[in-house]
Amino acid sequence: MKTLFTMNRKRDVFLSIVLSLFIISLAICFTVFFKQLYYFDIEFLNISKDTGLSSSLLKTNYDILIQYQSLFYRGDLYLPNFSMSEFGRIHFVEVKRIFEIIQILCITTGLISLFMIFKNIKDKEYRYLRLTSILTVGLPTILGMLASIDFNKAFVIFHKIFFRNDYWIFDATTDPIIMALPETFFMHCFMLIILLILLGSTVCYAIYRKKRQDILA
Repeated sequence: MKTLFTMNRKRDVFLSIVLSLFIISLAICFTVFFKQLYYFDIEFLNISKDTGLSSSLLKTNYDILIQYQSLFYRGDLYLPNFSMSEFGRIHFVEVKRIFEIIQILCITTGLISLFMIFKNIKDKEYRYLRLTSILTVGLPTILGMLASIDFNKAFVIFHKIFFRNDYWIFDATTDPIIMALPETFFMHCFMLIILLILLGSTVCYAIYRKKRQDILA
């Protein structure tokens, strides 16, 4: 026979998983659409020099590329200052599909988390925050360790997992956009995602400690 404790425990575990997925997907979505990171790297990584394009033109093309990744954008990708091979175009379509799934996951888990958190607040139940903190801190720790050993290898493994072809291996002569998107920029994106997930984990644990102290006081 199910007890109230068992039911609450299962609810806490479910909410922790959903909330963890929300934090991770939100970190990814924020980073993807945070254009200022790329704007900074234009100068920091000398992308203008490598591509022969001004900072203004690079920003224009990048803005188009990011808009294309939006769940709500419908249409083909056209970059005014970069030619694109058919394989390159296919790869960006595949990338868009992945990001659309992540955006849908972010919205769905966010709504579920919001609904369940309101219920837990009414019940003064905050244990799910501690478990969420543990779950979210685990992923960036593991990925961070792997990436710190060899980011290039981790980058390749990531693409082999998520893509069933090698269209992601761009040739600069047919897809010069690769010159505007250096690997170091993706490393910076990865670092930002990890930091945001760790921030989410820290916030969850801090709220849990505060609410626990309030209850025990």
